[in-house]
Parts: sequence; structure tokens; C-alpha cells
Amino acid sequence: MASMIPRRLGPCFWVVATRTTTTTNPGATAIRRAFSTSPAVLSHIGKQPLPYGLDVVLTHDLIPITDPRVVADLHSTTLRIKGPLGEHVLPIKPFVNLNFEHEQGDSLLTISVQDPELKEQRSMWGTTRALIANAIIGVTDGYTVPIRLVGVGYRASVEGSKTKKLSMKLGYSHPVDVDIPEGIQCSTPLPNKIVLQGNNIQKLKEFAFKIRKWRPPEPYNQKGIFVGDETIVKKTSKKK
Repeated sequence: MASMIPRRLGPCFWVVATRTTTTTNPGATAIRRAFSTSPAVLSHIGKQPLPYGLDVVLTHDLIPITDPRVVADLHSTTLRIKGPLGEHVLPIKPFVNLNFEHEQGDSLLTISVQDPELKEQRSMWGTTRALIANAIIGVTDGYTVPIRLVGVGYRASVEGSKTKKLSMKLGYSHPVDVDIPEGIQCSTPLPNKIVLQGNNIQKLKEFAFKIRKWRPPEPYNQKGIFVGDETIVKKTSKKK
């Protein structure tokens, strides 16, 4: 007599145990197990159409890149995204296909890959869509990254006329001066608050965490430089 006993091990693995009665010893039973796997739930971000406004111009240059800035961009194509706040140039892998659709004043971009079964193409599918979406938001609305200075006497100001720099007092014996990169607007609406604006979220975050390195938040007094809505869990000091 055989009976099926399903058992679950983890989110994707099921064990089907078959219980049978042996002929030599009727009272004993033997269990045979067979493993079956189910496909993992994949992200379908790449399949979602990407809408963009009429003030955004997307130009896809199909000429392969032969002299890339990095080796990973070799033989990739070029996508130019131009909007009211600037322009972005993104390398597109050769196996990524871009389909532009224009219907009744609406513009849609559909992204696909040649073989979704390949891991590299499947991973770059959603990544490419996310990078293009970030670039479209950057050239239309832009990005803003706030920075908070928490500490007694911590303050910041923007100095210079031609070459602007960010001058901060962070408890050292000297002020800390950081050059503001091109394409980033820096302002200090309050002495302890810095606001970074630009159309490239990657450059904004890199510059923000470059500032943060001068005074990383510490958990005991919760002082330091906080980027965005960053918080830190307070720790109690060790008592003897």
C-alpha cells in the first residue's frame, strides 16, 4: 500500500514522500523521496512600458561603441535622453532592443532582450529600464538630496564666485572645504542643512556620501552628517 505525503522545505522546494509496505516485513515501511523545483519569482520591471513626455527626446544611435570608456561598454549602442534640465548618454547592451511607440500624443518605450533565458540578458533587462527611467526623471523633474548636520557648532556655507566650494565646520580645528562638482547645485537654506540638486542621481549620491565621510553618524550621541532621511539607532555607553 502506497501513500503520498507532501512536505515543504523552504519557499521553492517540495518533497514528495512515497510510503510503501515491504514484502519481507509487512510491518516495516520504506520511504522514497523525490525532489521537485519550481521556478523562482522573477522581477518583471523590464517588461513594463516606460512613458515619457513630449518635452523629452530619445535618440537611439545603433552604431556600436568601439572605443568605450569602460570595457563593459564595448560594442554597445548609445541612447541619448534630452530634456529641459539637460542631457544623458547611456550605453545600451547589443542584446537589448528598444521599441518607441507614439499614440495620441503619448510616448512609450518598450524594452526587450533577445533571449530572456540567459542570466546576463535577464539581469540587464530590468537594469536598463531602471537606468532609462532615472535619466528621464532627471532631465524633466530633477533630483534633490538633503543633508543634515547634527552636532554642536556644525554648520555649512557655499563660498566662491567662479569655482564654488562647500565650507563646513564639523568640530575640527580647521574648516573642511569640498569642491562642488560640475552639474550639481549646492545651497544652504539653513546653517545646518545642505541641499544638493541635479539631473544625475548617481553623481548626487556620490557627492553626498563624500561629504558624509567627514563626519559619519555615530550611535552614542547621534551626531554627524545624515543624508536624506537616514536615521541611526542610539546605543547606550558601556558602564563599568
